[in-house]
Amino acid sequence: MNRLHKILLLSTIACITLLLAGCPQRTTVAKINGDPGAYFNKEVSVVGVVSHSYGFLGNGVYQLNDGTGAIWVLAQNYGVPGDGSRVGVTGTVIPTLTFGGKSYATGIRETRRRTHP
Repeated sequence: MNRLHKILLLSTIACITLLLAGCPQRTTVAKINGDPGAYFNKEVSVVGVVSHSYGFLGNGVYQLNDGTGAIWVLAQNYGVPGDGSRVGVTGTVIPTLTFGGKSYATGIRETRRRTHP
């Protein structure tokens, strides 16, 4: 392998490492609920099925169940997915979320959402 190939290979590995380091941490609801302090104010990604949703004018909350547990997600300006929808959500873990005058336990403030078929 000549020197140019080595440099190209190392550059590619460095770029991939930097890209992956910037991705939010994918985790499970059980891990978040088991130690919420470790995830507080950190961006995480969770994939699951919506079991309950309540919304009004593009804002709302929905409960996401990933098979390990359930967590409430605060959706602001993203709309609320319907019950039974499979979604991936990325957001910041917050200790308590409030919507419509009701408080929910540890939750996720949504920053991005991806719908899964």
